[in-house]
Amino acid sequence: MTQLPQGGPQTQRAPERAPAPTGPPAPSLPEQRLPAQHRSAWAEQSRRLRAAATTEPGRLQIIGAVLALLVVAFGAVTALEISHRASAADDVVGRSQPLSADAANIYRSLADADTMAASGFLAGAQEPKAVQEQYRKDIQEAARLLVKASANTDSSTSSGQEITTLNELLPVYTGLIERARANNRQGLPLGGAYLRYANQKMSNELLPAAERLYAAETGRLDRDAADARRWPYLSLGAGLVALGALVWMQRRNYRRTNRVFNHGLLVATAAASVVLLWLAVGHTVARAELRSAMVHGQESLDVLNNARINSLKARANENLTLVARGAVLTADGSADQYETDYTTGMKALGAQLKKAERLADNDSGRAPVAEAARSVTEWQDRHRKARATDDQGDYDGALKQIIGAEDSTGQSFQQVDTALRKALAHEQGEFTAAAEDGRGALRGLPAGAAALAVLGAVAAILGVNRRLSEYR
Repeated sequence: MTQLPQGGPQTQRAPERAPAPTGPPAPSLPEQRLPAQHRSAWAEQSRRLRAAATTEPGRLQIIGAVLALLVVAFGAVTALEISHRASAADDVVGRSQPLSADAANIYRSLADADTMAASGFLAGAQEPKAVQEQYRKDIQEAARLLVKASANTDSSTSSGQEITTLNELLPVYTGLIERARANNRQGLPLGGAYLRYANQKMSNELLPAAERLYAAETGRLDRDAADARRWPYLSLGAGLVALGALVWMQRRNYRRTNRVFNHGLLVATAAASVVLLWLAVGHTVARAELRSAMVHGQESLDVLNNARINSLKARANENLTLVARGAVLTADGSADQYETDYTTGMKALGAQLKKAERLADNDSGRAPVAEAARSVTEWQDRHRKARATDDQGDYDGALKQIIGAEDSTGQSFQQVDTALRKALAHEQGEFTAAAEDGRGALRGLPAGAAALAVLGAVAAILGVNRRLSEYR
């Protein structure tokens, strides 16, 4: 009988069990599947592109896509940039310059109305019908142009605020003129006071507001013209890149296949070259014409408008010198205020006529300016004689020399005004023609660039596909 070892029999112990989980069992996935499921689409695409780039067909597909993208981008950028330039050129012709011209005409109409009011007052109780009619026409024209400008201008801008000011002051001025006329018909001296007050309202408030409006609209014209002339550097750069890529691809194709031409790539290169050449030439022509419109047209218009306005103001001051009869003196009391203002205005008129003659680029532009300058000299001579007559106490004789039908300063003034009107009409025609030519040089370029870019992109893809077909 076998004896057991001392210490008694040994019992086997069951292995300890882990406590049962209290929650739902977590799904277990093989560790090797997690990276594949979380891999990004971009990384996968990059891997495929790298794999494709190791073979010639893959490289050709990538090159074809890049070429098409570059050509399309060139067309799109050109269409966008030139559309902006063409829009600015449209604004120059159709909005900015007409508004600038209207602002100048508002100023001129107001100044002429003031001149006619003073001329009619000097004629006495029976104001000439022609003078009354011209005054009404000037006021109606100023009111019409203000309504037109208001419809095309935002009231919150500086131009809109000046228009509001003019609309508020114009009825005040016309009311003062009517009071001056009513008193003048009755032979009351109060009429002269009302006329002088109306002239002060015109000179100190209405005309400065009109001048600020003209400056604002002319500034907008300058900005629009500058935008239209700005070089499309982005489009030119994109065109050079696209054309360079196409040339590089054809050279690569020639070196690998010894074939001189690939028809698809050749068409794409031709399309890109046409767009680039059209862009460069078209914008150069547009830039030159718009610059000519501003330098030889708008600059001359600006000088001539100022000359005409100074002639009108000088004429009004000349008339008021007789109306006031020395009642209004300069601040130091040494001279007649209106006579001093007349002298200052005539000096400015002479300087502006000399500048306008220099700016005129042909005989048609110089001739009316020279005629105006001759009439200004005659006007000054007659004015000196009229002042000498008045200083001798012959008021009626001086009045005849100022507003008479023959050999008067009024006749000389009309000759100056007529000549300046001719010069303005000529320069306006010069501006419009040059600006229209500049706008026309850009017409069709945005649509043409887009169409040629699509053609070039399709041709580039077909040319690359032709090369790919050799591997199939």
